[in-house]
Amino acid sequence: MQQYAVSFRRSADKDLRRLDATVQRRVLRAINGLARNPRPEGCRKLVGSDNAFRVRVGNYRVIYTVEDAIFVVAIESIRHRREAYR
Repeated sequence: MQQYAVSFRRSADKDLRRLDATVQRRVLRAINGLARNPRPEGCRKLVGSDNAFRVRVGNYRVIYTVEDAIFVVAIESIRHRREAYR
């Protein structure tokens, strides 16, 4: 199975830098896992979108899109659960 490339939107990169160091490590570990398997157990497809998913990392949500044709996982945002879906 081919590994996916991971890209960050500028806003997602800022979201990641704002996190506490321990949470940041956990989120990065989850994102690295998405490169190997873009639809891991526990991921949920977002309603109203064809290729947007979210994965839980504690109280944070990583929202991303998957482009299977070009093997890219694009990280859209990393937010606390109370702000993730607004």
